[in-house]
Amino acid sequence: MSAASVEQPFHDEEPVTLTTIADEIMERHPGYRVEIIGGHLLVTPSPDAPHARALTGLMIPFIAAGLHGGETETLQSVGLWLPTGAEDYAIPDLVVVDADIDDHFVENNAYDPACFRLVLEVTSGNWEDDLKTKVAAYAEAKVPVYVVVDRKHQRLHVLTDPVGSTYENHRPHAPGELVTLPDSIGAKVTLDVAEILKAGQPKTSD
Repeated sequence: MSAASVEQPFHDEEPVTLTTIADEIMERHPGYRVEIIGGHLLVTPSPDAPHARALTGLMIPFIAAGLHGGETETLQSVGLWLPTGAEDYAIPDLVVVDADIDDHFVENNAYDPACFRLVLEVTSGNWEDDLKTKVAAYAEAKVPVYVVVDRKHQRLHVLTDPVGSTYENHRPHAPGELVTLPDSIGAKVTLDVAEILKAGQPKTSD
């Protein structure tokens, strides 16, 4: 999911933390997702139905491959603590994590990136965040595999081998391709690009 940078909207007499501001935004706007990346607030409205439909469809091959239960879990909207700033965290749309994730809690409902095997984002309005800002953030966190369902450009991006603030391997895939994700996530998962991108588009009446 993508988001737009937001200036601090609150003016208190005493300085407040970004985490406090994020919590207040979520309290005032239920359903909004607030992340802190590189010391900036990213705020995303509630996802539309095609976004949610794509995510539901994506969970099926991960679960069918045995990645939910046992050594790993496939989850949605789990906070990932980032090394890019003192208060930084992201909330990926979908993750594959080690089953002992509860033992890796950091704070603010976010967990140590060491237990994340894959993160996945489905783009919304501000798709640049998923393809730029979050690429750097997830690479810095050393998340082994980052997948982006780019609904705007109709591509599925698979990024692997994080080094510094980027991924050494970044390959976009077009409809018609079948993409097998790296074995490092814990099982063989093959994604049908056309099927995933179709699910992320509004349904049309016949």
